[in-house]
Amino acid sequence: MRRNRQLVCDEIPDLEPAEGQVLVRTLACGICGSDLHALHHMEHMIELSRRAGGLDNGFDPTADTVFGHEFCAEVLDFGPGTSRTLKPGARVVSVPATMTASGVELLGFSNRLPGGFAERMLLTEALLLEVPNGLPTDQAALTEPFAVGLHAVAKARMDPNSVALVVGCGPVGLAVIAALKAAGHGPVIAADYSPRRRAAAERLGADILVDPAVESPHDRWEALGVPKARAAQQMVRMMGGGFGRPVIFECVGAPGVLQGLIEAAPAGAQIVVAGVCMETDRIEPSIAITKEVELTFVFGYTPEEFAQTLRHLAEGVIDVSDLVTGQVGLEAVAGAFEALGDPEAHVKILVTPGH
Repeated sequence: MRRNRQLVCDEIPDLEPAEGQVLVRTLACGICGSDLHALHHMEHMIELSRRAGGLDNGFDPTADTVFGHEFCAEVLDFGPGTSRTLKPGARVVSVPATMTASGVELLGFSNRLPGGFAERMLLTEALLLEVPNGLPTDQAALTEPFAVGLHAVAKARMDPNSVALVVGCGPVGLAVIAALKAAGHGPVIAADYSPRRRAAAERLGADILVDPAVESPHDRWEALGVPKARAAQQMVRMMGGGFGRPVIFECVGAPGVLQGLIEAAPAGAQIVVAGVCMETDRIEPSIAITKEVELTFVFGYTPEEFAQTLRHLAEGVIDVSDLVTGQVGLEAVAGAFEALGDPEAHVKILVTPGH
């Protein structure tokens, strides 16, 4: 749990499932980039969320919080008012939100209910999805982060012949690449400074890999049939030609990245902002206006997208078998947070409370 901006391993009271709830045992739970940020900056995150009109259930960011929202779990017991359709022992995933008598608790960002870094959790029966097709637990636990990529692609206005550029191949960027390829889009350019992340992007289907330290990914647009300048685009159209809308996915979430993309993007590009920048940033709207660049900000996913992502994983449409590069028990979570600061050390670490 997070206590005084540190991770500590401690006991919490036993859980009793209430109306409509199911008691589950955590099998595996991924460490998310938002967990890494929240460890040191939770108070700022919650302030921004409330300013944005986010769900406010009285969460106190200074109180103990058990992280974890990317999980696969095993059904143990049922509360009153449940249908008990699933049997004890069934493996399940769920959107990380539990309905209670006092409102919705967002697991991993709750003082009242623990998230997936606990041995036990309380989930809402109506939101449970059984893991199908013998999908391994470590892969099922990736349903939540990969649903984020599916949602970002759903918000993109892709043409059948669009070229997509994914900037940043951390977990969010990898999820976007997987969703693009699952939908049949391509070519997909993947740009990241990390060789390990570029290799992961290639395994998920990226067509072109670019190291920004060596070349700009924006040098590839023309060769892929997308004129960068508005005048050149108008000439192509006047000559009876065409090209797909260029779509850029910003998956870094650091100050300055968005402005750099606005300047480098082809005219008429859509920039889908999936990277969560928690700091004040600066852009020059005049450049975006002149180029008619479209900015689309995306967050989370719908329950339908979450369920579709589970199907993609179970049916092999998205292969995440090589993405988990480490598993740790509860006592080693703090060290795993530090290890994830090096992009060459790991792609994804899972917390397995029984490990």
